[in-house]
Amino acid sequence: MSSDTKILPDAARQGRWQPAVTSDPLLRKHGSLGQSVSRIEGPMKVQGKTRFAAEFPYDNISYAALAFSTVARGRIIDLHVSGAEAAPGVILVMTYKNAPRMKAPSLMMSSPTAAGASDLPVMQNDEIHWNGQPIALVLAETQEQADYAASLIEAKYELMPAVLSFEEAKKSPRQLENLLGQPPLVEIGDAKAALANADVKVDLVYRTPRHNHNAIELHGATVVWNDDELRVHDASQLLDLTTGQLADIFGLDISKVHVTSPYVGGGFGGKCLWDHQILACAAAKLAGRPVRIVLSREGVFRIVGGRTVTEQRVALGARRDGTLDALIHTGTAAMTPHNSCPEQFTFPARHLYGARNFRIGQDVADLDMLVNTFMRAPGESVGTFALECALDELAEKLGLDPIELRRRIEPETDPTTGKPFSSRYLIEAYEKGAEQFGWSKRSQTPRQRREGEWLIGMGCATATYPYHRFPGGAARIRLTADGHVTVSTAVHDMGMGTATAQVQHLAARLGLPLDHVTFEYGDSRLPRGVIAGGSTQTASIGGAIIAATEVFVEELIKLAGNDSPLAGLSLADVETRDGGLAHISDSSRFESYRSILQRAGREEVVCEAEAPAPAEMEAFSMHSYGAQFCEVRVSEVTGEARVSRFLGSFDAGQILNHKMATSQFKGGIIMGIGLALTEETNFDERTGRVVNASLADYHVPVQMDVPAIEILYTNKPDPQAPMGARGIGEIGITGVGAAVANAVYNATGIRVRDLPITLDKLMTGFAD
Repeated sequence: MSSDTKILPDAARQGRWQPAVTSDPLLRKHGSLGQSVSRIEGPMKVQGKTRFAAEFPYDNISYAALAFSTVARGRIIDLHVSGAEAAPGVILVMTYKNAPRMKAPSLMMSSPTAAGASDLPVMQNDEIHWNGQPIALVLAETQEQADYAASLIEAKYELMPAVLSFEEAKKSPRQLENLLGQPPLVEIGDAKAALANADVKVDLVYRTPRHNHNAIELHGATVVWNDDELRVHDASQLLDLTTGQLADIFGLDISKVHVTSPYVGGGFGGKCLWDHQILACAAAKLAGRPVRIVLSREGVFRIVGGRTVTEQRVALGARRDGTLDALIHTGTAAMTPHNSCPEQFTFPARHLYGARNFRIGQDVADLDMLVNTFMRAPGESVGTFALECALDELAEKLGLDPIELRRRIEPETDPTTGKPFSSRYLIEAYEKGAEQFGWSKRSQTPRQRREGEWLIGMGCATATYPYHRFPGGAARIRLTADGHVTVSTAVHDMGMGTATAQVQHLAARLGLPLDHVTFEYGDSRLPRGVIAGGSTQTASIGGAIIAATEVFVEELIKLAGNDSPLAGLSLADVETRDGGLAHISDSSRFESYRSILQRAGREEVVCEAEAPAPAEMEAFSMHSYGAQFCEVRVSEVTGEARVSRFLGSFDAGQILNHKMATSQFKGGIIMGIGLALTEETNFDERTGRVVNASLADYHVPVQMDVPAIEILYTNKPDPQAPMGARGIGEIGITGVGAAVANAVYNATGIRVRDLPITLDKLMTGFAD
C-alpha cells in the first residue's frame, strides 16, 4: 500500500453514501454507464494474447494426471503403482502414503478464509468417500506420459456400506440448522388447514435431476513453490478465499501464498477450490518442480460437484378470485455430511407471491456421493420450475390466464418478511413481455395449434434471484499526473465483462473518458475482493468503489488547497465531471484532476477504502425479477420438443452495459433450455458412479437447440443498490424450466413434472 493511501474511517461523515439511508450519488449522473461498449479484453482474446491458468510457462515444468476410485465407500487395501512409476517420463506417483501432510479444507462460509467444497482430508488416508475420489496423482514430463501412467494404477478395496439411493435416503431426512443463513422452515398461519378448506387447490410433486458443470475451459492450474512461498495460477472465482484456504492447508502465512486468475473461462459455481489444486500444490512440493494440472472432461465429472437431485411438493390453495389462502413449498435435496450446499429450492416461494398462510421448508438426505455445489442459480433455477409449473396448473383450474393469476397475487411487501421492496416492476416486465411476444394469441386450451406433425404451445414463468452485496470488499484508486485512473480489487472476470462494466462505472463516477480508466483485478495481492458468485460481484465492487471514491474526492479537495476554486468545499458540495471536481450548483467552481496534482506537486494520488456493511439487505427485500416467455414445437410422431421462440423481460435495476447484459441473459436462458430438455447426470445407484461423464453422453444445448431469443429490460435503477444495479448473472436461467414445461403442456396437453422433458416422457403421454 502506498504511503499516500487513505483508509475510510468507520464513522460516516456528511456526503457519504449510507446504505439503506441514502442513494448512490451516481444515480443523478449520466455518462457511459448503460452503453453497449464491447469488451475491452475482446481483441486480446481473439488474438490469443490472454493467458489462462494452464498456459503459464515455467522451466522444468511437470504435468499431472489423476487416477480415480471405482467404489463409493471403502478402504484401499492394495494400491499397485509400480507399473506407473516405471512408465516412460514419470517423475513420481503420489498417493496417501507419500503425500505431504495437509490440513483438511474448511467448509466455505465457515470462516473468512474458508473455501472448501467439502471438509474431507485430501489424499491423507486410505478411506474412500465417493466413486471418483482421487487415489493417486502421477507427474510426468509430458501430459500424454502422465495420462498413460495414471491408467496403469490398480487398486483393491475393502468395501464399506454406502447409501446411494435417494429414495431410501429421503426416508431418513435431516433438517439443517440454517439454510445458507436463512431459517430452514418458514410458517405463517396454518397453511395445512387453509389448503384443506380452499375453494380450488393443487397439490403436486416435481422432481429435478443431478446436473454437472461443463465450462468450455477445463479446470486447470499451474503451481510453483519458491522456497516456502506458493505461487498458483488458477481458474478461480474465489481468489481471496482460495489464497487463505491454501495457506491454512499447508500451514503458511497468508502473505506467502499468491494466487492469480485474470481469466477463468467460465465458472457458473464450479470454478472454486477442489482437490486438483490442492493435489497439484502437494505434488509440486514433493517433486520440487512446477506442476501443471488440467482435469480431463471425465475428471470434471469425477471431482467437481454440480447440482444435486431434488423432490419438491408445491401445494396451492386459492379462492375463486385467484388469491391464495395457502402456499406450501417443501421437499428434500440430496447432500452429503461433508458439505454445506443444500440447493435452496424453497427460496423463491418466500418472496414472490402473496398468500394468507405459508409453509415453506426443506430438508436434506445424505448420500455417499461427490459433494454437490453451487451451480447456475442454485436453488432458484429448480425451485422456480416447481413453483411456476404449479401456478400454471392452478391457473388452468381457476380458468385464469397465467399472467392474470400472477397479477392477482402480486404482494405489496415481502410476503414472509414484511420488508418493503427496494424496487419491484415484475408486473410491468410481464406486460412488456406479453405484448412483444404475442401472448394474446395463446390458446388457453391445450393442443389447439398444429403445423403438420408439430403441436405448438406457449408458456410463461417468473424469473427471480436475490440481490446480495458481500461485506469486506475493498478498492484502491490511483490517479496519475496524466489524468489516468486505475482502480484495483481482487475480483474476477469469468466472461461476463466485469472489467468492461467497471471501467464504464468508474468513467461515469469520476467524469472521465473510458480510455482514461483501467480496471485491475484477478490477483490476490490487490485489495481484498469478493467471490464471483451469487450474482453478488457487481454490487459488491460498486460498494467498495463508492467508498474509495469518497476518500479520493476528499483527498483531492484537501490537495486543491485555498488557491483553488474548490476552496472551502466538502464532499457533500462537489461532483465529479469533465475530468475534475466541480461545485454541484456552481459550474464555474471547477478544477481538473491534472491541475490539482500539478499545483500540489504530486505525481499521483492513491486512496483505498472498504465497502460499508450491506445495510440495504437488512432494511429491504431486494431481488431481480423477470418474465420468461417460451414457444415450443412438439412432434406428435417422435415426441421431439423444440423451443422455437423465447423472450425474457427483466427487471434488474440499472443495466450497466446493454450489449453484455443481453449476452449474459441469453446465456442463462440457454442454460435453462438445457435444464428443461436435455441435461441430466446419470448416477448409478448400484455403484455411485456417474456413467455419462463426457459431453458425448451429457447433453448440453448446442446451436441447433437454441432459438431466436429476445431480451427486454425495464431498466429502472434500484435506489438502494450501488449504481442502481442488481445482479443479472443467474436470473436468466430461473423460470426457464417452468416456461418450457408450461409451453409443452399448452402444446400437447401432457404435463411433465420430472425434468428433463425427454421424448420418451412425451411419447408415453401421447400413448396414454
